Amino acid sequence: MIDFISGKIAELTPTMVVVENNGIGYCMEISLQTYSSLENKESCRIYIQKQVNQRDGTDVDYGFSSKDERDLFRLITSVSGMGASSARMILSSMNADEFRETILSEDVNRLKSVKGIGLKSAQRMILELKDKIVKGEGSVNTELLFKADNSAVVEEATSALIMLGFAKPNINKAIQQILKNKPDAKVEEIIKNALRML
Repeated sequence: MIDFISGKIAELTPTMVVVENNGIGYCMEISLQTYSSLENKESCRIYIQKQVNQRDGTDVDYGFSSKDERDLFRLITSVSGMGASSARMILSSMNADEFRETILSEDVNRLKSVKGIGLKSAQRMILELKDKIVKGEGSVNTELLFKADNSAVVEEATSALIMLGFAKPNINKAIQQILKNKPDAKVEEIIKNALRML
């Protein structure tokens, strides 16, 4: 499975990007959120999610400018009845923080304002996603919980701890506690301290 691709932006529209890497052009469907972050850039890194089109069985690659947006896309498509097109429409209508806020505040009307989302779909999404978002699913959480200057360190430590089998909500709590006591902690330090706490 391809996680991401880096390269030159060969073509960009509000719904699609072609990234050139070693002479090969990789075409991916994108949201308006990703389009906005890629505008006026010559090169980029795109995180990929492969989806199978239910109607004709073809593979479609969706691209995201951040892991956070991709995680939310995965979370939305985990809701019964929500497909990739609906997820992309939601992520084109609001950014990641706005979507989380909408779910947590149970704002049915805001969800209904997205093209193709009806009352039942909006209610189902809130019902199925509220607890998951509270627990930290669908987010790398580094942008939300930690300052930008140490988010790369936090992300690396979080990934390592997930690989070791710990749950993301517990990891986030432990790392928050560690950084509260020592904001400039290095990756190894965070992991060692987190292992004692988890």
